[in-house]
Amino acid sequence: MNHSIHSADRATHLKIVVVALVAGIVLAGLSVSARTDAEYIQTARVTKAGKPMTVTNSDAMLIR
Repeated sequence: MNHSIHSADRATHLKIVVVALVAGIVLAGLSVSARTDAEYIQTARVTKAGKPMTVTNSDAMLIR
């Protein structure tokens, strides 16, 4: 039994490559499927320029 990757035979190298490839595919699939929630969807809204206006969040009355 070899305890070094350098002295391993071709079949052992192939097994390591296949396991790493399968693990990478599984990890990529899980990361893609974890982000399919509706709250993560972003949409772009276009706002056209109109008349100038002032926007506040205060409930105080404006007296001029």
